[in-house]
Amino acid sequence: MTVVVQIDNAARPEDLPTAGEISGWAEAALKNEDRTVCLRVVGEAEGAELNARFRDREHATNVLAFPADEPGLLGDIAICAPVATREALEQDKTLTDHYAHLVVHGVLHLLGMDHDTPASAEVMEAKEAQVLRCFGISDPYGVDA
Repeated sequence: MTVVVQIDNAARPEDLPTAGEISGWAEAALKNEDRTVCLRVVGEAEGAELNARFRDREHATNVLAFPADEPGLLGDIAICAPVATREALEQDKTLTDHYAHLVVHGVLHLLGMDHDTPASAEVMEAKEAQVLRCFGISDPYGVDA
């Protein structure tokens, strides 16, 4: 498996996790998938443009996942750094823990998981918490907080 991490200069807060940390979280969520994930950390303008173009929403969101139709490529993930930073502060989480959650969340979307119904949300959230526990990160949904 390969995780390609690109960090846009417009999206580089001082305490942004390293590319190695981001890759580690993605690889843990991928488990034994032998495919490539490309993850890009973007600024507010690019995050808003992506959300408008692909989801018809006129604001930046924390994480977007774009599944691929190519052999060997699982898909792309975009994390909007300013949104992630604001959310971490609002939720009283470390930025590192929040990024870990967003990376895992994005990878699980690429693997076909979703949270459109209460049942599917329960399954996805449990999987997120399970992966994050491997890194000593509390359940982002507060179950083990």
